[in-house]
Amino acid sequence: MDPCPFVRLTVGNLALKIPVAKKPASSVVHPSSSPCFCKIKLKSFPLQTAVVPYIPSENQFPDNQLQTIAATFHLSKADLDRLAAKSIFGGKLSLKIAIYTGRTGVACGVNSGRLLGKVSVPLNLTGVESKPCVFHNGWISVGKEPAKGSTAQFYLNIKAEPDPRFVFQFDGEPECSPQVFQIQGNIRQPVFTCKFSVRNTGDRNQRSRSLPSVSSSRGWLTSFGSERERPGKERKGWSITVHDLSGSPVATASMVTPFVASPGTDRVSRSNPGSWLILRPGDGTWKPWGRLEAWRERGSSDGLGYRFELTSDMSAAAIVLAESTLSSSKGGTFVIDLGAGSNGRATPANSASPVCSPRSSGDFGFGLWPFCVYRGFVMSARVEGEGKCSRPCVEVSVQHVNCTEDAAAFVALAAAVDLSMDACRLFSQRLRKELCNQQDLLG
Repeated sequence: MDPCPFVRLTVGNLALKIPVAKKPASSVVHPSSSPCFCKIKLKSFPLQTAVVPYIPSENQFPDNQLQTIAATFHLSKADLDRLAAKSIFGGKLSLKIAIYTGRTGVACGVNSGRLLGKVSVPLNLTGVESKPCVFHNGWISVGKEPAKGSTAQFYLNIKAEPDPRFVFQFDGEPECSPQVFQIQGNIRQPVFTCKFSVRNTGDRNQRSRSLPSVSSSRGWLTSFGSERERPGKERKGWSITVHDLSGSPVATASMVTPFVASPGTDRVSRSNPGSWLILRPGDGTWKPWGRLEAWRERGSSDGLGYRFELTSDMSAAAIVLAESTLSSSKGGTFVIDLGAGSNGRATPANSASPVCSPRSSGDFGFGLWPFCVYRGFVMSARVEGEGKCSRPCVEVSVQHVNCTEDAAAFVALAAAVDLSMDACRLFSQRLRKELCNQQDLLG
């Protein structure tokens, strides 16, 4: 499999020094007691906001300072071409940062921050698909120079690094058992097939015929979830298996905890989520790799809440890799990124707990758990909202794919996220026939 070129542009290591007046006045902002933040903008990409740490003006930024990421932009080949075209006709491409004192947010319709100044750093993205490039690393003067004293100083690091990815596209909705293609430019090559099944309520032991060895892993399914009968409205028994082109199953997502409506409501609540177990083959059976929980958020967001954690069959501990919300109406992108949050909020690169990536068939790296790590961007999956035809597009970082089973596990996870959008629909809404068991259809 050949990857697609991607570039990861990061902004980090932020710091701010502001000279403090000798005679404090009510109009003077003292950053030692007031928070600072900045807004980071790259052309048509969404605006990102990050907190800016303040350091005393007499201190130098330490060389051994732990590197933190404030914002990340993921650029595909199409993005790079588009940005290059715009820079020809609209001036040189640059990253623009506005620095504010005060707290982030809006109060009474007015931004609460006070603009301190703006900086603009030119970017030349030529050749960054193949080699890293540092555009700036150091201090920049911010704001107007007062009559007496020096300007404020803003420290930042801007760099671009190659981040090639494998791109997969479902050829149909996951519940319709589609093929999965690998995309590289204009080339579409089939790499996987999917088999979706619904276990009948009346037969607790029935499973898809594409899972010949899953019965020997039944203990894993019951230990990670509950298959007991539950009163009230529920959706259960769904599974989807990913096969390679030879027909061998290489990953599966199995619903291990039913999606149940909370008492007196029509929705799956956060306090009682449904869950999927993502499994990979190994030693003639299925072994757990990850667990996805999903629920329906309340309030104005009314979205699909989710939490994905990595699991190990040799440890009871689990490491949360992703937790966020997708719009139920518009859909969104499920992201595992251990550098910066997919929602644009800055998170330190070192904030993620150490976790382990499966390496190859039968060798999941569990002997090193939890001392090996996922780093940077791991994967993303774009899914559509309720009632829309969804053919998930999955991107997986090359550094986390060492065999077919690695890629298949992420494809199965993407399918589980997409199916959770249906599993968390209000129970007053009817699902399509592919998602219902025979008893539901007869009822």
